[in-house]
Amino acid sequence: MADDALSSVSSMVSGLNASIKNAVEAIKKSQSNQAVGDVQEYSKTVKKSALTTTAGATDIGVLAKNATRLNVASTLTANDKVDFYKFKVTTKGEMTMGQVGDDGVRVQLMNRLGRVLADSDPKSGDNYDSFKKLQAGNLTVDKGDYTLRVTRDKGQSDKDPKNYAMQLVMGNYSKDYDTVAKAPAKGDTGLALTTGQQATLDGLNSAIGSLNSIPTGQTGTQKLMGSFNLFA
Repeated sequence: MADDALSSVSSMVSGLNASIKNAVEAIKKSQSNQAVGDVQEYSKTVKKSALTTTAGATDIGVLAKNATRLNVASTLTANDKVDFYKFKVTTKGEMTMGQVGDDGVRVQLMNRLGRVLADSDPKSGDNYDSFKKLQAGNLTVDKGDYTLRVTRDKGQSDKDPKNYAMQLVMGNYSKDYDTVAKAPAKGDTGLALTTGQQATLDGLNSAIGSLNSIPTGQTGTQKLMGSFNLFA
């Protein structure tokens, strides 16, 4: 059974590059954000809350125009239905979001009241148009608190782990903040991890080393791809 679980993880990992190709190409087209001077790097590993509401959102930092860039890498493990991440925007401006990971991951940007502002689901109408603007760096957001909601696309099995990484920036940046978010502790959920899930989480825990090994000032594409070095 353990061998089967590890084999499953290995199979998932081996196809990751193919699954992120389209996302990477989209990021390359909008690569206008530049590092300024010697970029300062900050990294942390956290455990996500067992709460499946915005109240349990993982804090990924403060997004300041022409100052900070926020990066987060994580996974929706088997039977993990939703992840929430919160961040604060210090001034009105155009925000860019880069995203890579497995196919079948849905991302929604929400304001502090829970209203969806952008949605990666092509069937979400105006919210999908806003998501495309967000990817291109053309979505204007106000100062305030925001949340990213990460789920599986409709029709995706809850049993299939989904790896992903996201990046937020407004203009240029001189400080880079990396967050590796692990699943809640076993005692928090009451669910035992399978061998395959644990292997995936152990890999995410080592992402800090991978992220820190990347030279500062790299493009968004290089940064997000670097967060998946652990899967090579």
